[in-house]
Amino acid sequence: MRPARPVAGGVVAAVDLGATSGRVVLGHVDRDSVRLQHVARFANEPVTLPEGRPVGQGTSAGGAGRVGLHWDVTGLWRSVTAGLAQALRDEPGTASVGVDSWAVDYGLLRDGRLLGAPYHYRDERSAAGVEAVHAVVPPAALFARTGLQHLPFNTVFQLAADRAAGVLEPADRALLVPDLVSWWLTGTAVTERTNASTTGLLSPVTGEWDVELLGRLGLATDLFAPLVDPGASLGALLPSVAAAIGAPTSLGVTAVGSHDTASAVVAVPLAGDDAAYVSSGTWSLVGLELPSPLLGDEVRAAGFTNEGGVDGRVRFLKNVSGLWLLSESMRAWSRSGTSAAERSSDLAALLAEAAAVTRPVPVFDATDTRFTPPGDMPARIETWCVEHDVAPPRGRAETVRSILESLAAAYAATLRDAERLSGRTVRTVHVVGGGSQNELLCQLTADRTGRTVLAGPVEATALGNVLVQARAAGLVDRSSSLESLRALVAASSAPVTYRPRSGASSAAARAS
Repeated sequence: MRPARPVAGGVVAAVDLGATSGRVVLGHVDRDSVRLQHVARFANEPVTLPEGRPVGQGTSAGGAGRVGLHWDVTGLWRSVTAGLAQALRDEPGTASVGVDSWAVDYGLLRDGRLLGAPYHYRDERSAAGVEAVHAVVPPAALFARTGLQHLPFNTVFQLAADRAAGVLEPADRALLVPDLVSWWLTGTAVTERTNASTTGLLSPVTGEWDVELLGRLGLATDLFAPLVDPGASLGALLPSVAAAIGAPTSLGVTAVGSHDTASAVVAVPLAGDDAAYVSSGTWSLVGLELPSPLLGDEVRAAGFTNEGGVDGRVRFLKNVSGLWLLSESMRAWSRSGTSAAERSSDLAALLAEAAAVTRPVPVFDATDTRFTPPGDMPARIETWCVEHDVAPPRGRAETVRSILESLAAAYAATLRDAERLSGRTVRTVHVVGGGSQNELLCQLTADRTGRTVLAGPVEATALGNVLVQARAAGLVDRSSSLESLRALVAASSAPVTYRPRSGASSAAARAS
């Protein structure tokens, strides 16, 4: 497939918000390539807020209430606008802006005003929502309607928890995080379909809100904004926003694959039906791109999901715990260190030590829900090992090696299931995102899958965001296929190739 040919070339701005950090990136689309220019990077740290007294206690009752985990979206907004202001100083002729972020979380509004800080998906309140939803719609029936992998923090469960707590009563609109940012930029309230597909409230067959399901769950249909596809124009910046960031009032915002994985998959240089992908970051999204959803009982039992992709494709994948395990371990070691050297563990040095480990390390279940909340990950890994009569890793290097071996084993198991359920044979695995820079993880993935791994691009999400904007703006041919856009990525950056080491896959299978 030939790359999409630029019509005139140009520049667009991508706002890419991840679960731990965000960035504003300029995308330069030239004759034969697409190039990123990083303008701003900023942390995305959750905040804990007191939630008042436990339910049922009066104002005179003693005792502390629960602590809620929330997103600092106003801080993110400040960083986003500062980044866009710098982007426009660098490139006054920027053609458009697009926003993507993590999935499932949302802000509640009334008359356009945000009602408090949005909850973080790792907040424990959603457990009550799971029980409430399944009491009305059993798990098998819910999957048949939505095609979505059961995750306790899916939007449907969060909304059920909010409804039970009375939080939804004053709200007249719920907007997913990227749609909330776009609302603040333009005053246009919509929900982009790829992210809507992660809510558990969208039909994977029709691509529309499941109105009957909303009714059964007691959720008002007008709480949800109209749906739009990637590439849709959301209108020009609000005059106040344009003035604040030094932009022309004509600068428009374009809907992209606003779920960050949807954007990332746009930039995976898939070539044929025998290729799979691993979008590796805080989470690992492991799967295939299909033309239509798979909704059978076997799919549900295997824990797969059918999420919307750009151009109507289906991201048939499974959410597997990702580098969160490693980052939380590093945080735990930093907190517990008794000396300055122990508190400042160097990741590069630890990865080198982990690569040199020769003693077999335990392979634990990286999909176990105990590893989802923040906390002392090395202690949880040790507990899992003890419960399963497995010798725990000894020391930090072995713990890092155990984490990466466990992730690679989870990728391999997931891809075997994907082949079985789809009828496809995978020969190549594309690893994109931050994990593509982790040489040890990529090599272990090749070893455990027995497949060639092609690592990169690192910034797949920003690239996918840029390419959808570029096509919508006419910077490349508006009729360009997804394959043509991917060919442009392939022409711009060569992947790093990892091949299975002789005997490694069989040895890994025995170690598992």
